[in-house]
Amino acid sequence: MMILATKWTTAWLMTGLGFGAVFSILVLLVLLLQIFSYVAAKSEVKPKAATKKAPAKDDTKQKVEGYEEDMAAVATAVYLYLNSAHDEESGVLTIQNDERSLWHAELNASV
Repeated sequence: MMILATKWTTAWLMTGLGFGAVFSILVLLVLLLQIFSYVAAKSEVKPKAATKKAPAKDDTKQKVEGYEEDMAAVATAVYLYLNSAHDEESGVLTIQNDERSLWHAELNASV
């Protein structure tokens, strides 16, 4: 009988206000993010074409050295994986049920 005592106009009004508030906040957030992206795009400093220099020879050497180090790390990992250089697990569970464990020692004292 509680359904008959409900004021449906108030319930629908509160539901509509709730949905409206959430939708309005989402629209405001989207607009705020668009404004921030517009401001960020305008504030970016674009480098002039005349100021660009050719990369130095040392830069390419550092890139090659970094690449070689990465390849060495990958090769070492593959070698260790294929040659079973990892721990062997027995696959046996060794959980023992101790009825008198310390985390509930006060309860065990009364038993």
